[in-house]
Amino acid sequence: MGSPWLDPYVLDRNPCGSSAGSAAALAASLAQVAIGTETDGSIVCPAGMNGVVGHKPSLGLVSGAGVVPISAEQDTAGPMARNVTDAALTLAVLRPGGAPRPAAALLDGLTRQPGGLRGKRIGLWRLPSLGPEVDALMTRTAEKLRDAGAVLVEVTPPYQERLAQLEYPALLSEFHRDIDAYLATREGPRDLAGLIAFNRAHAAERTCFAGQELFEQALAAPPVTDPGYRAMRAELKDLSRRSLDETMAAHRLDAIAAPANPPAWTTDCARGDNDVIPSSTPAAVAGYPSLSVPAGFVGELPVGLLLMAGDRQDGELLSLGAAVENRLKAWRAPRYLPTAGPGASC
Repeated sequence: MGSPWLDPYVLDRNPCGSSAGSAAALAASLAQVAIGTETDGSIVCPAGMNGVVGHKPSLGLVSGAGVVPISAEQDTAGPMARNVTDAALTLAVLRPGGAPRPAAALLDGLTRQPGGLRGKRIGLWRLPSLGPEVDALMTRTAEKLRDAGAVLVEVTPPYQERLAQLEYPALLSEFHRDIDAYLATREGPRDLAGLIAFNRAHAAERTCFAGQELFEQALAAPPVTDPGYRAMRAELKDLSRRSLDETMAAHRLDAIAAPANPPAWTTDCARGDNDVIPSSTPAAVAGYPSLSVPAGFVGELPVGLLLMAGDRQDGELLSLGAAVENRLKAWRAPRYLPTAGPGASC
């Protein structure tokens, strides 16, 4: 869900997702690096909206110890920073000692030479539903990458409607299982039912954006032992991986690129909140890595470019992201504006 933190670029705008505080703190120079967590979009969308870098690692590459869960099938911690090099350094620290590619090899792979994009094949998934201004920015981004020698191929990964239908109900069942296991290790409410009762007893402290609806839906969801749930998760895993694998194989791609976010919407309790951005879903559900780097602006509002690659291709993705970052040079310091003005809202 959205955060009470505000986007430091425009102070009435929402910074997107449950790692919004990490991203806003980086943009505001309150930290050099930060750790985000993502189930679907909660690293890469805040990174995009706050004009910083966010890396969602391959599932299992970083320990999930201590992460308040939504779903062990998708949850991961990951590095956030103002540039790709700092994100890679942070990932090198986060990775367990037995993981492949030690820190030196990972950092050696970061390509900042002028020819770093030459010959790279990138699939551009435009997502026009995010608005004409974002689409125009993607066109300009593609032109810059082509000028640097990359080959851009327009793609639309398949199965996205089916993934959208299946993911939410599967996550409800998984949240019930995983939050019960987490709360059993903590003081206070010991399970989801106890958490709902606690929140009802402290209603004045809840966020304005949601009551207990999501928790109640998860409490009533089928258990993870239910055959219907197990079929859903199996189909999700299969289709999400095929959506990326088939697209990359068909066009011989090094990565798929898409807008990471629309221009930040206003933070308004009456309006409600919605941080579901479709570009993050395939990699998040598949457990594949994704990386958001600053692409540019719609007015004063940052937009990120989301890069996705195959399982455990984190080093290659960071290398490509560094070359993209070096070409686009889209980062700029926030100005803490009170409003983006008319026509800049989403």
